[in-house]
Amino acid sequence: MAKVIFICGKICCGKTTYAYQLCRQNKAAVLSVDELMLAIWGQHCGDQHDEYAASTQKYLLGKSLELIESGMDVILDWGFWQKEKRDFIREFYRSRGIACEFHYIEISDEVWKARIQKRNEAVLADDSCAYYVDENLAAKFELRFELPGRDEIDVWIKQ
Repeated sequence: MAKVIFICGKICCGKTTYAYQLCRQNKAAVLSVDELMLAIWGQHCGDQHDEYAASTQKYLLGKSLELIESGMDVILDWGFWQKEKRDFIREFYRSRGIACEFHYIEISDEVWKARIQKRNEAVLADDSCAYYVDENLAAKFELRFELPGRDEIDVWIKQ
């Protein structure tokens, strides 16, 4: 039976790199909100970012069910910053009889800041298709992030 893996962690902590490692190991499909949004709307969604993200997540939920029904594992590279969203997504799949796991990537503040700087340099050099994370965006996401409890997480990765 196919399963779904949720990748939880702060912005720029290595979620996408980890998701694609799991993808290769498990022959799974990675569904990334950021990847789809950047491909369609680019860097600057402005005030519509949250609306676009919600629509993208809704679309990807439907796609994930199609993939799981066909027997393919799915990896959701979404961040899952708030407990409410983690609880919702877990119940969404469990209520359909679909096995799921949460993987959390823990990162120190020093490594996190260094990765943000490295990502931003790559984005500015057109070597990366990722969001540029300025100080305001980093602060916004840091305020939104709710550290998961050990009881929420199946695999805890310390970077």
